[in-house]
Amino acid sequence: MTDALIVSTARTPLTKSWKDSFNMTHGATLGGLAVKEAVARAGLDPGAVDDVLLGCSNPEGATGWSVGRQAALRAGLPVTVAGTTVNRFCSNGLQTIALASQRIKTGEAEVFVAGGVESISCVQNEVNWHMFTDGWLNAYTPEIYWPMLKTAETVAPRCGIPRERMDEYGAAGQQKACAAQAAGLFWEELFSVITQMVTMCVGGGMGAAGIFEEFPSGDSMRQALR
Repeated sequence: MTDALIVSTARTPLTKSWKDSFNMTHGATLGGLAVKEAVARAGLDPGAVDDVLLGCSNPEGATGWSVGRQAALRAGLPVTVAGTTVNRFCSNGLQTIALASQRIKTGEAEVFVAGGVESISCVQNEVNWHMFTDGWLNAYTPEIYWPMLKTAETVAPRCGIPRERMDEYGAAGQQKACAAQAAGLFWEELFSVITQMVTMCVGGGMGAAGIFEEFPSGDSMRQALR
């Protein structure tokens, strides 16, 4: 069986939703930037890519119409390169990597770009709620439509996990991420981006922004999460 290897990684900075740097960046552009950078870092001929797999939790609007295929074209890959979109919600980016690995190991193809793209700013407030739920599912398995917070509030008492423990775990994750950021451990995977954004002020307005990592927050403490 053929081994599957990750030969390059690339990601845009993480920014705040709605009011910061990516609030006017289309999903195809956002995903395309990362795809282009990953291919360039690998030193590959763009035409050598067999397929682009992008995960997306809300594949509609600015991240709809097979944003994986759109991102491939936006990245400058030739039209001969296929593209697809995968949705497994929070694990969809990881799922694309697993799928690419499986396809390489089975000999289906040799070169894949796999990752994820999401735009809370451009999609979440414009979600299509028309016929959002199925009547049978709503009656017999309504939890399929639960948001993450309701799921957590249900699972926590079932598994005996107190609020204090969850807060401590969440704050510790933020603090570890901040320590890694301060140590420069994220720099190799990041690349700089210049884009346009809407400024959230009286009257609004457009502006160009050179984007840097806006998260995580270093002041997240367990006592402040109440």
